[in-house]
Amino acid sequence: MALALPAVAGLALSGCAGAGGGGGGGNGGGGDDKSINVLMVGNPQMVDIEKLTKDTFTKDTGIKVNYTILPENELRDKVTQDVATGAGQYDVATVGAYEVPIWAKNDWLNPVDSYADDDSSYDKSDLLDQMVKSLSGEDGKLYGLPFYGESSFLMYRKDIFAKKGLTMPERPTWQQVAALAAKADGAEPGMKGICLRGLPGWGEQFAPLTTVVNTFGGTWFTKDWQAEVDSPEFKQAVNFYVDLIKAHGEPGAASAGFTECLNAMSQSKVAMWYDATSAAGSLEDPKVSKVAGKVGYVQAPVEETKSSGWLWTWAFVMPKTTKKADSASKYMLWATSKDYEKIVGEKLGWSRVPAGKRESTYSIPEYKKAAAAFGSQTLQAIEEADPENPGVQPRPTVGVQFVAIPEFQDLGTKVSQDIAAAIAGRGSVDDALTKGQSLAEDVAKNYQ
Repeated sequence: MALALPAVAGLALSGCAGAGGGGGGGNGGGGDDKSINVLMVGNPQMVDIEKLTKDTFTKDTGIKVNYTILPENELRDKVTQDVATGAGQYDVATVGAYEVPIWAKNDWLNPVDSYADDDSSYDKSDLLDQMVKSLSGEDGKLYGLPFYGESSFLMYRKDIFAKKGLTMPERPTWQQVAALAAKADGAEPGMKGICLRGLPGWGEQFAPLTTVVNTFGGTWFTKDWQAEVDSPEFKQAVNFYVDLIKAHGEPGAASAGFTECLNAMSQSKVAMWYDATSAAGSLEDPKVSKVAGKVGYVQAPVEETKSSGWLWTWAFVMPKTTKKADSASKYMLWATSKDYEKIVGEKLGWSRVPAGKRESTYSIPEYKKAAAAFGSQTLQAIEEADPENPGVQPRPTVGVQFVAIPEFQDLGTKVSQDIAAAIAGRGSVDDALTKGQSLAEDVAKNYQ
């Protein structure tokens, strides 16, 4: 199929790379099996596992882990290039609910069912159904092990709201959020009303923004693959999002992603933040956050839908190109195990446990205490997320904050770049979406 995509994304669709060859996924063999290369996104949970590996996993198994940790956009570029071209540089990588089914269909990943089933202590049945389903291929096999799972919710400063006499609804509308942001703006010197991602990227800016589009009644594509990027509903949602950022959002929003908003919230620079539920663990850690114990959590804001939170998991996958499947599988099982959660809790603090993937996590007394402010809200958000029906109209694919086709990473990123320009005052939302509509129409032709 002729696609308006970069070379790597084209490979992701055509499946013509040699990723299925290159050594395969044999058990062991091919070099030093006591050393593996792991590529990870640079989120706090991944930084934690890098710190803990040497004195735990390596000490117990003798397997050295060489980590490469990158910001989200850079990670996505590098892992896609490595896997799509069959380069085989990494034995394990973190990807998510978007990539796994597509890559499994292209036969680029080793299934991991047998490894999880053969390890009696792993307890695969304890993994949340939502995460297992999102990491399974069309053949029903599991191709990734969830490191942590998440939805999205709204985080707000309880003390600031009390000081200003503001009340946060249990399930606010976006219009209510905008009004609250205006009133909380300037509550402390330099404090802004809200932080929202503006950084370009289908998985950065458009993760929260697509949930806003959904609940405002918009969609990227209709059920029969008609592009809807310049529809009134899509335009209303994006204009609302951009206007809210311009009026009451963080400085430099056009280059602010998850990490920047996490820093802004934890350092008391913003009064609210709509983003991943997984952020709460860092916000509640008094060793790194100035706002621990001061944050409230409510479900994702809505307009026309009953819920709007996304569904995501950062998961470990094993490319078929690895020649060290035994060592890679041992690492993946350890990193996503109950034992690893206990290690994090005891060594770093229970609020930092990479949660949202196992049912048993929410029964651990220490975790329940540490996560009292956000644990139940996180689980509720994950359970309410509906990838099959996230908006007001039928969709052509599953996915809350993404469209589950290979072309979306390029389409979403290109449109997000023009929206970031609008946030920075270098263009308009309408112009950005007019261009986006043309790009989406080109993509849609492949499916009509």
